Amino acid sequence: MFCYRLTAGRVRAVIRAVKGTRDLLPPTTALWNHVEAVCREVFRRYNYQEIRTPILEDVSLFVRSVGEETDIVTKEMYTFVDRDGSQLALRPECTASVIRAYIEHRLDQRPGLQKLYYMGPMFRRERPQKGRYRQFYQIGAECIGSESPWIDAELIELVVRVLEALELRDFQLLLNSVGCRDCRPAYLQVLRRALQPVASRMCVNCQRRAETNPLRVLDCKVEADQAVIEQLPTILDHLCDRCREHFALVQRLLEDRQISFQIQPRLVRGLDYYTRTTFEITHGALGAQNAIAGGGRYDGLAEELGAKQPAPGIGFSIGEDRLVLVLETLLTKQGRSLEPALDLFIAPVGEEAVAEAARLASRLRRQSLAVEVGYGGKLKRLLELAHRLGARHTVIVGEDELRQGRLTLRQMDSGEQIQVTEAELLDRLARRSFNAAESASRLLG
Repeated sequence: MFCYRLTAGRVRAVIRAVKGTRDLLPPTTALWNHVEAVCREVFRRYNYQEIRTPILEDVSLFVRSVGEETDIVTKEMYTFVDRDGSQLALRPECTASVIRAYIEHRLDQRPGLQKLYYMGPMFRRERPQKGRYRQFYQIGAECIGSESPWIDAELIELVVRVLEALELRDFQLLLNSVGCRDCRPAYLQVLRRALQPVASRMCVNCQRRAETNPLRVLDCKVEADQAVIEQLPTILDHLCDRCREHFALVQRLLEDRQISFQIQPRLVRGLDYYTRTTFEITHGALGAQNAIAGGGRYDGLAEELGAKQPAPGIGFSIGEDRLVLVLETLLTKQGRSLEPALDLFIAPVGEEAVAEAARLASRLRRQSLAVEVGYGGKLKRLLELAHRLGARHTVIVGEDELRQGRLTLRQMDSGEQIQVTEAELLDRLARRSFNAAESASRLLG
């Protein structure tokens, strides 16, 4: 967090961002805003509304929901004791928080299904690596109030439509069922017996999980363990009739929507609350750590957190850090810029022109144009700055322009200059530029 710099004969500590966190800077933040704007629009089409939960929650919320033996709870959660003695945690995920809010605010009393989405930071103290940070961002959604496979298919369709709207291609949808509380216990016994003779050959974490939480062994990412995992029994061979029928219908409904998927019989999610449908979306641009989204059904979670009535649900989360990394990689390969275009740069020449330039900029910005003013400097320097800022056009305001009541409009790519009135300038910019509502879509255009 500190480095040291010699200043005027003294050594000063320079404070840096905490390990595993980072500053998001322009122009990358323009891509983040684009991703979030696209997600909000797709959520709107599927009638999802935003929920914002606190970053701080009671530790017991995640112990009871995520699972006491999960890595998140045992190793990764940021916890502290508040001044009143209460145990608090920075949220490591948001589904539990959404269900807590659903129960606390009696959202079950509202009509229809509760379809909620969220965006924001989560916190886990894990080893920082490409696309993975200790403060990371998720975009997710939860649909609460139905155990129907039709809801599963619609939610998975929603995730796919988000990625398509972001012009992401070549992603892969992996699908599985992890059964329910009726059939999973018997499978866990079978899995635990299968692990007994082979667990010693696996990583330390898997050796521990083989005893405490054998389903989590299937989620191990250690390359050396994959050969062993591939030989373990799958839960698809141990589903009860209801879970088998549920999973079969989910598959048929996805096929009806022409959504391609691959059955991954050892796919599990890292949290204990999942039941039945589980899924993950991967993309090859990320290398080995290739998951960009995942989710599943969590029937029974609400009751575990104190709900008086059953509230079955299904949800997903997108790792926004990883998704942006994929989009950045693809944009770079395609030679497309992240820089949002600047509609107009105003170059005032002389003190009198500065005031007029400021007034002109104010009027143009009210027309939803992106405008920058160069306050001070010679014309050559101002034109160089306009070029570096990526301005499409530059308006020159000097003594002649002030006297004539006209403006000099310079087309930056060609260098062509013409004289225009302010009304003519607005007309030209309206025809050749984009307004603020379209600025996100032109970022990738």
